[in-house]
Amino acid sequence: MQATATVLVYSDDANTREQVRLAVGRRPAADLPPVEYVECATMPAVLTELERGGIDVCVFDGETSPAGGMGVCRQAKDEIFRCPPVLVLIGRPQDAWLATWSRADAAVAHPVDPVALSESLAGLLRARLAPKTTAVATTAH
Repeated sequence: MQATATVLVYSDDANTREQVRLAVGRRPAADLPPVEYVECATMPAVLTELERGGIDVCVFDGETSPAGGMGVCRQAKDEIFRCPPVLVLIGRPQDAWLATWSRADAAVAHPVDPVALSESLAGLLRARLAPKTTAVATTAH
């Protein structure tokens, strides 16, 4: 298991970024490494961090202005090679279809529910950090 997992949190609202950090804490689940956070308040900062690499999972605020988290998610999925999984915070459960359009890997309704956010984030981190298994081709003679 790697030493830490890096979570990028994007919101123009410092309170929302803080809510995410406080909800998830230092470790979203006992079987995962401790989390380090990278906070971004603008779309250019998000794209710079993603291009730099080293991000394991992203949490984007769908209500961010002027560049909403869902639009940023779709752009990142189109432009960033091996874009990390993205969890989008949506304003209402009815907005889940927009999260699908954005190609988000998960969506959680805002205001932040600590249990739902931690569980969703933990699932994305497990999938991202799981050791990659390679299939070995065998031929019978």
